[in-house]
Amino acid sequence: MSELAELSYALDTFYFLICGVLVMWMAAGFSMLEAGLVRAKNTAEILTKNIALFAIACTMYLLVGYAIMYSSDAGGILPNLGVLIGAENGVDAVTAGGDDAPYYSMRADFFFQVVFVATAMSIVSGAVAERMKLWAFLAFAVVMTGVIYPVSGYWTWGGGWLSELGFSDYAGSGIVHMAGAAAALAGVLILGPRKGKYGKDGSIHAIPGANLPLATVGTFILWMGWFGFNGGSELKLSDVASANNVAQVLVNTNAAAAGGVIAALILAKLWFRKADLTMALNGALAGLVAITAGPLTPSALGATLIGAVGGIIVVAAIVMLDKLKIDDPVGAISVHGVVGIWGLLAVPLSNGDATFGAQIIGAIAIFAWVFAASLAVWLIIKAIMGVRVSDEEEYEGVDLAECGMEAYPEFSVARVYGGSGGRPQSGGYGVGAPLGQPHAE
Repeated sequence: MSELAELSYALDTFYFLICGVLVMWMAAGFSMLEAGLVRAKNTAEILTKNIALFAIACTMYLLVGYAIMYSSDAGGILPNLGVLIGAENGVDAVTAGGDDAPYYSMRADFFFQVVFVATAMSIVSGAVAERMKLWAFLAFAVVMTGVIYPVSGYWTWGGGWLSELGFSDYAGSGIVHMAGAAAALAGVLILGPRKGKYGKDGSIHAIPGANLPLATVGTFILWMGWFGFNGGSELKLSDVASANNVAQVLVNTNAAAAGGVIAALILAKLWFRKADLTMALNGALAGLVAITAGPLTPSALGATLIGAVGGIIVVAAIVMLDKLKIDDPVGAISVHGVVGIWGLLAVPLSNGDATFGAQIIGAIAIFAWVFAASLAVWLIIKAIMGVRVSDEEEYEGVDLAECGMEAYPEFSVARVYGGSGGRPQSGGYGVGAPLGQPHAE
């Protein structure tokens, strides 16, 4: 290997690893966002879920997930079964774009991919918050990160049949985000809504989160981590074309997030007559999800518009799911699922190599597989150990029931309000219901 090739190897490997670190930092963003949008009595448990799911994802993807996703034949449907990372031909390196392209370390590739798996699982965490058993959730995480996600990942990034079909998903609007939302939707349907969320007369009651400053910090952390999520998906940095591509991807990622915030905030003001913070936060995430499938080919203005459409869609989707009595405390299914589909469909608008047909087939295939497999796993877990805490445990908060501790033990009034009939609170839409609806337990 020449000195230039060695330098390219080192640079691309280092870039890949740093982008992986940024994506790992998104785990903190999901933790803070979810902790801010649930009630105080459920905070410790949601944080426990987030750190535990990350550890499980890393372990399961190391044991079997990576081998399933990347060690199978091109164009196939059923992946090969394997274990651990391995190495091609005994060389711990993979090519970055072809046989003549510089190499980067296979271990760097694994590290970047494993944090994506954890991201998909994090999406499930928020959607099932406040009423799911901790160990039922962790049992599902084992299967999701070890088998379900890697199979659809093989179909796409692993060179399987969707890749051969021409399906295009640059950084995972469908492969990561929609997949996580599909698993979350299956879990929510099995689990049912939180107590007091929907009235017998069909009314919808907002259940505000405990800490909106924390949720806002979490959103900014996710926004920052997304630069590694999308930027790292260029896979290399060591030549002029790749460096320019990375710059374009980061500019477009930022522009789409900004467009999502502005559009969601304006729509919330027009629709609810208030500048709803939770909608603005989800608007930012919707913009990021929308651009993730194709952040390289649009112009910066085009990326802003793609993100803005995502911001509009997420507000409408949150309201729609609530009317369908699908209780998602953080809006994860709307942000990552509904907007993830829009992100896939937006790719052909600026990428001439992508077709709407391939994108639609890919979206249907990934959603159908993940939803059906997840539904089966959730039903098995329900039969074996149950998935929902008791009414009394939900009333008192899952912090005490599942973790034996509270996140805010000195704020005893928070538990009185949260679980024993304290003064109702009216507030923003709260990722749940029309403005002004009182909290009900």
